[in-house]
Amino acid sequence: MNNINQLFKDRKDRKLLSLYFCAGCPTLDGTGNVIMAMQKKGIDMVEVGIPFSDPLADGPVVQSAGTVALRNGITLKKIFAQLKEIKDKVSIPLVLMGYLNVVMRYGFENFFKSCVDSGVSGCIIPDLPFEDYMKVIKPLADKYDIRVIMMITPETSDERIRFIDANTDGFIYMVSSASVTGAQSSFNDAKIAYFNRINAMNLHNPRMIGFGISNKQTLESAQDNAAGAIIGSKFVTLLNESNGNADEALDKLFEALSK
Repeated sequence: MNNINQLFKDRKDRKLLSLYFCAGCPTLDGTGNVIMAMQKKGIDMVEVGIPFSDPLADGPVVQSAGTVALRNGITLKKIFAQLKEIKDKVSIPLVLMGYLNVVMRYGFENFFKSCVDSGVSGCIIPDLPFEDYMKVIKPLADKYDIRVIMMITPETSDERIRFIDANTDGFIYMVSSASVTGAQSSFNDAKIAYFNRINAMNLHNPRMIGFGISNKQTLESAQDNAAGAIIGSKFVTLLNESNGNADEALDKLFEALSK
């Protein structure tokens, strides 16, 4: 069974926590160390960011991390190589998150084959049109047993959400707002109404809520309304402040999430 599906099958009402970081930032060769630290500290799933020069969905923190990573010389080929080095040590699901242009240049089938070779269980491609996913990407992903995770936002129609739910597997990435990534101190009434609307749809796939989670209030709100939460910008900031020391960054994150 795919590691993502296994995670949600085994969670038994335990709320999950997934973290995002950008490969190649703050150091070129730190990818494996960050992932191993996350696994040791009990993180359930890891999103590994593939930097891109024009990241439309990313806020300033993640954009800056991508710029640093590209300057450091990171490439998708190097990311796969770094992941392959730790493949036999990692049991938690790894999800690559990157833009279509980078994956297209690497080659779609080569990308999914490399995912298998390096222990990656899924991918998120924010700017992948759903029609292209159905025609081109899904057959390849199914061939290699890789989950392609789709995002929904407050602006996504119920019809579209049900279509996504019926044609994907793993989990649905529930973006907390229609804006770019970035930490928030709380979720307003409009976001809570959005969470309630999706809850009432009784979707087949589990959901993870991301974008804006940075403290106890936003974490608990996300976990109350989904299978778990995804934290990106807050951890990226702490990892940079810790000069790439993932253990230190994680300790600071857990402290922030307790307040």
